[in-house]
Amino acid sequence: MKKIYWIVGIGIAIIIAVVVVKALNGSKPTDVITEKAKKRDIIELVSANGKIQPETELKISSDVSGEIVDMLVKEGDQVKKGQLLCRIKPDIYESNIERVAASVNSTKANLKTNIAQLEQAKANLVNAEAMHARNKKLFDQNAISQQDFDASKAQFLAAKANVDGLEENIKASEFNVKGMEASLKEASTNLDKTYIYAPVDGTVSKLNVEKGERVVGVTGLQGTEILRLANLNEMEVSIEVNENDIIRVHKNDTALIEVDAYLDKKFKGIVTEIANSANTIGITADQVTNFVVKVRLLRESYLDLVSEQNAAPFRPGMSASVDIQTKRMSNVLSVPIMAVTTRHTDSTQVFKAEDEEYGVKVTNEESEKEKEKAKEKSNEKQKEYVFVINNGKADLLEVKTGIQNNDYIEITSGVTDGLEVITGPYGAVARTLRKGTKVKVVDKDKLFTSPEKE
Repeated sequence: MKKIYWIVGIGIAIIIAVVVVKALNGSKPTDVITEKAKKRDIIELVSANGKIQPETELKISSDVSGEIVDMLVKEGDQVKKGQLLCRIKPDIYESNIERVAASVNSTKANLKTNIAQLEQAKANLVNAEAMHARNKKLFDQNAISQQDFDASKAQFLAAKANVDGLEENIKASEFNVKGMEASLKEASTNLDKTYIYAPVDGTVSKLNVEKGERVVGVTGLQGTEILRLANLNEMEVSIEVNENDIIRVHKNDTALIEVDAYLDKKFKGIVTEIANSANTIGITADQVTNFVVKVRLLRESYLDLVSEQNAAPFRPGMSASVDIQTKRMSNVLSVPIMAVTTRHTDSTQVFKAEDEEYGVKVTNEESEKEKEKAKEKSNEKQKEYVFVINNGKADLLEVKTGIQNNDYIEITSGVTDGLEVITGPYGAVARTLRKGTKVKVVDKDKLFTSPEKE
């Protein structure tokens, strides 16, 4: 038993010694780096990736169906408005014209026949009318019977009805002639459509069919796409901007564009279109909502790339990244963006990070009710702070921020010009540093040098 007492006593003594040494020496200071707050020019950016495409691109399709018998251009050719691009086999449409033309002539012949019949009917009407007039006089004189008079009257009315009927037949024949002439015109138009011409000046950016292939034409709808004509002198980048950033983008905002094909070179652009409707990807709560934005590439920014051999340095489908400059501030007080962090109101107290739960110190002795209070406090609105050094310890200053770019953020209040703020390491600023934490300023190179390398 005495041995056990001795072992327990020695263990307690060691624990007490360790606690005393830690209390005397204090915790090891955290290595940090600092940078002065100063005035800078800040340009707020919205970044996105996209594809280069022509501002104007026409899909050339056929209104009529058939086989391509002549393809007079190839991909990359420059064409002028009115230039013949290709031709569809016209045999069917030529025979259709002949058939419709024959129907037109037949209809016109029927019209002439109806006109001749009308003239004959009119002559018969005149004769019937005269005979009926004589019979009426004779009937009034009781020279003929009622039956003869009624027969005369019926003959006259029949002749008149025949004339009226033939007049309507002539109108119908005239309409038939007009209808057949319209069919002839349509057939002629379809024949003309077998010749496909360029509607505008441009470059053949895509060729979908070759000579010998068949195309489908649907009048009033889009038929088979034969080729595409594009104006490669006016190019744009189509990008998708997240819904959180789209409210900061406006028409005519300037932009810097990097094209993967041209490394270490930036081109200038301007926002020309902003979509009103979103492109939604997914149907769950995690769906991504983006808006299409089009940025025109300013030709003067890439004139040095234009030559006789390379009149269009950008090709449809090239990848590009765009930085839209949404807001610019000159000579404003700013600090590195890594220096600004968020904390809850009561997290400014001095406590160890490893004891933190829900933003406040919670020990094993605290009740469940206190933990629930801690949870409620964690839901309170966070404030923005920067860390400064005060007598070898970290101190918190509440700040208000403005616009930011990729490196710096504007400080509208809370920091004075020239004040040293802690900018790293990121893990310390964002999570572990607290008010009263011991800190030691080191060089940036030393901060990121591992002990093994030393």
